[in-house]
Amino acid sequence: MLAIFDDAAVLGHALAFEMALAAAEAAEGLISAAAADAISHACAAAQALDTRDLAARAAQAGTLAIPLVQSLRAALPPEVAPALHRGATSQDVADCVLMRQVQAADALLQIDLGRVVTALGRLAARYAETPAIGRTLLQDALPIGFGLRFAQAAVGIDEAKTRLAADVQSFARLQFGGAAGTRAGLDGRGAAVAARLAATLGLGDAAPWQARRVGPAAIGTSLGLVIGALGKCARDIALLAQNGVGEAQEPRIPGRGGSSAMAHKRNPTGCQVALSAALRAPGLVANLLAGLPQEWERGLGGWQAEGPVLADLCLLASGSAAALAVVTEGLEVEEGAIARNLATAGLGSDIGESAALTAQLLASLGKN
Repeated sequence: MLAIFDDAAVLGHALAFEMALAAAEAAEGLISAAAADAISHACAAAQALDTRDLAARAAQAGTLAIPLVQSLRAALPPEVAPALHRGATSQDVADCVLMRQVQAADALLQIDLGRVVTALGRLAARYAETPAIGRTLLQDALPIGFGLRFAQAAVGIDEAKTRLAADVQSFARLQFGGAAGTRAGLDGRGAAVAARLAATLGLGDAAPWQARRVGPAAIGTSLGLVIGALGKCARDIALLAQNGVGEAQEPRIPGRGGSSAMAHKRNPTGCQVALSAALRAPGLVANLLAGLPQEWERGLGGWQAEGPVLADLCLLASGSAAALAVVTEGLEVEEGAIARNLATAGLGSDIGESAALTAQLLASLGKN
């Protein structure tokens, strides 16, 4: 996930945009095939640009596209240089880079989220009919099937996982509008260029959305839901691992979960990672929502904040999912403690329709 959002990846996506734009405009007769070929070669050579120098220049200019286009034009023959970046603007580059990063991030997240859902599903099926004490408002309630907790967690994460994939599919779209979002200077060929550009970049074709930021906010909100759903599962496992409960423990991993001062401790470190992410995510999502009232045809400060925020949310989701995958795949269930706590509660062993509800929930996985 770090590699998806590092400087080299940003540069690669930005250069891919310029190459694809030149090829699309050549195909539509707006620039010559020779110019497009020269631009392609210049972009390939620019992969070797010093990203630290480029980042410093981007900070000075206010956007990456300005120093990047300057560098590329300096490497092109004078008669070809004006053909580069024709009809585009800096935000077109930035938004397309970000949407391609989001697509790659989602592909990674779906893998680890799938691991968590699968592991929880196995636990749910195995312990569907194991009587355990249920707890409401942090107090003993009535008996439940121990597996029902895992089934509920699996479905919650699966629902968030599915929504994230759907939002990325819906909103990871091409942004290509030019200086004021009108596709000026393209001789009426803007829509055709955009269709070609979107296909090459693997983004959905769309009308310009540079000041309409529902898409990034929706993706960020879905990431927040993923992180929160993982956090819910982590919270419950951490509570099960308490000394006074002891019904489940994270897997034993050398060097993990100990204490520097208390050798007897077995801390739920994986759950800690997921819960830390869940605490940080809401504020980041709020940043995206706060940026929705953009000014006019291109806002000041709002959309510029989205890239770092979405990167942080993707990193938090990735760390949380990876940590919880390890926890759930190796979770140690203490059946003796479950039976002891149930007996101590003295509320019987009638788990109602827990087993049937577990089966119903598990059958819904992948269909949310």
